[in-house]
Amino acid sequence: MNTIVAASEDKTFAKFITPIIISVFAIYLTMGMTLGVLPGFVKNDLHFGSLVVGIVIGLQSLATLLTRAYSGRLTDTSGAKTSNYLGIALVGIAGVVYTCAVTFRFDAYTALVFLMFARIVHGVSESLSVTGSLTWGIGLVGAPRSGKVMTWNGIAMYAGIALGAPLAIWMRQAHGIQYVFASTIMLSGISWVATVRLPALKVDGTHIRTPFYKIIGRISKQGLGLAFASIGFACISSFISLFFNSRSWGSPSPAFVTFGACYVLTRVFFSSFPDRFGGYRVALVSLLIELCGQLLISFAPSSELAIAGCSLTGAGFSLVFPSLGVLAIQKVAPQMRGTALGAYAAFFDLSLGMAGPVAGMIAGWAGYASVYSFGATSCLLAVVVLLRKNTDAGKA
Repeated sequence: MNTIVAASEDKTFAKFITPIIISVFAIYLTMGMTLGVLPGFVKNDLHFGSLVVGIVIGLQSLATLLTRAYSGRLTDTSGAKTSNYLGIALVGIAGVVYTCAVTFRFDAYTALVFLMFARIVHGVSESLSVTGSLTWGIGLVGAPRSGKVMTWNGIAMYAGIALGAPLAIWMRQAHGIQYVFASTIMLSGISWVATVRLPALKVDGTHIRTPFYKIIGRISKQGLGLAFASIGFACISSFISLFFNSRSWGSPSPAFVTFGACYVLTRVFFSSFPDRFGGYRVALVSLLIELCGQLLISFAPSSELAIAGCSLTGAGFSLVFPSLGVLAIQKVAPQMRGTALGAYAAFFDLSLGMAGPVAGMIAGWAGYASVYSFGATSCLLAVVVLLRKNTDAGKA
């Protein structure tokens, strides 16, 4: 009997979540594709410097961070489906504006204005679509499976980014950059079609809403744990290439590949762990694995050991977001779930935004290996946050 019930639950989960995963993958494919071609377009076609490249790329993350509160509020008051579809529509609008930038490429400053506007729109779309899809998925399959929903959403997000960049580079070389941005418009349509038949969630208009700053206070310990854990990921994505170059270890591509592969495979095979064993337990083990990975990179005498450290970091970091996210949404009423997810994700955005500059200063002062000691220390701080949380709960 239990086997039959489990099979039925798995079938229901797949029925509702598969369309959402396809939708999220399409959205993040557009983000990976734009990241693959924008730096070269700004630098080589528009002839701006590295600072402008950084500003153009960073605008999307800034826009995402600043609209997390709005996306959460819209999701809770108007429905997850509405929030998700508005995000999808903005992806299509961003694609149109990107195309305008290509059309005006011979007037560099006009093209730059279009690009900056497109990045802002793309960032807002990410905030709305992700908050909407997570809340929608959890509402359809139930809070007890929220960890699994977050895990598969994360797989779709990172797979889209990882595949989007090389796809866009190939497409630009074969057909031209305008086809890359036209594909962004097409993918927004695919994202919409994937979920059009899913039912909307009911919205409780009578619920008295908790202010956003109070929601942040309630989930702050989970958010801080996520923020500290994310620094290890930021250190690899930002400095592993420079670290390999400083040691004359050749191409850093295997480090990126193994990190991504271990991240995705851990989520595929252990997606049910946060729901089965509890968020704190899984998060604590994951952080210790990530800490070991960061230390291995920092003290690695060879590229092979550094790559192994990237693998451990990917495997450890993989389940931190869903593990702590399960705990975060338990802190609020179901009617405030979108706001809680928006606030929780904002800690991740803020961490990535701050980690790069801080790690860069550390690298300039003590070398690139010290960046990963910084990452390990951050993981340790995340562990302390979790242990203190358990102590506080015991006293209560």
